[in-house]
Amino acid sequence: MQVPRRKGDARIYQKKDPYLTERKYFELLAKLERLKEARPRLAEEVKRLATDGDFSENAGYQLAKGRLRGLNQRILDLENHLNTAIIIQTNTALETVQIGSRVVLERAGRQRTYTILGSTESDPDRGIISYQSPLGVALIGQKAGRHIRLSLANRGVEYTIIRVENR
Repeated sequence: MQVPRRKGDARIYQKKDPYLTERKYFELLAKLERLKEARPRLAEEVKRLATDGDFSENAGYQLAKGRLRGLNQRILDLENHLNTAIIIQTNTALETVQIGSRVVLERAGRQRTYTILGSTESDPDRGIISYQSPLGVALIGQKAGRHIRLSLANRGVEYTIIRVENR
């Protein structure tokens, strides 16, 4: 006899990046509250559909049960992420690049500003990069005036750090 496996059992759990801004932390906290508010409604739907007869032939019950299971998993994941979260706070006394810093870089005569945050909040199109990205790794610990060189996709890219802002 085979042991039944749920779909969720096969999922590989990836640990979330713990570094969050205070704004993102409270945004995730509000999302968690919304999910928790939806749980009683879904549980009531499962309970109502359970009375419709045989579980093996009750597609509505199976779907509702799957939605409730998915909601519970999202709640657990979010609670775990918030419990292990580290709020980003920069040390304004330091002149080096750190998580939470805003950095002005120059490359080929063009300047670009980046904010270095955790991977949860990265958005390169808006100038927010992860401290784990190749550029983020190269910048951490550097001071204004330094030149950094990255090897990206068969070519070298050189940046000059113009300014570091730690707020």
